[in-house]
Amino acid sequence: MSTFATPPAASYYERHIFFCTNQREGANECCANHAALDAFEHCKAQAKAQGLLGAGKVRVNRAGCLDRCAGGPIAVVYPEAVWYTYLDKADIDEIVSSHLAGGVVVERLLTPPGVGR
Repeated sequence: MSTFATPPAASYYERHIFFCTNQREGANECCANHAALDAFEHCKAQAKAQGLLGAGKVRVNRAGCLDRCAGGPIAVVYPEAVWYTYLDKADIDEIVSSHLAGGVVVERLLTPPGVGR
């Protein structure tokens, strides 16, 4: 497992996670087809329940297309720029407890390099 040092004091949030919630028209693949909005809401609720939200801590946000649709559903954590592909609420719980709370990357959920649209 990888760990990251706390970012410099100039960072407003220690970590910022973005969930692609983009909905594409027609039969085009997109994260919204994989309950991405539910995953975002679950992550935010779990982070709040664990006291992780707020300045100097964690921010959970929705995002438009992150252009990695083939690996979806997708979330990315900054400042480390760690890309995750998740399947269910248990995966989100692990990202919250391991990476957002502890700074330890969940390697089994990493989006393979080079996966794009």
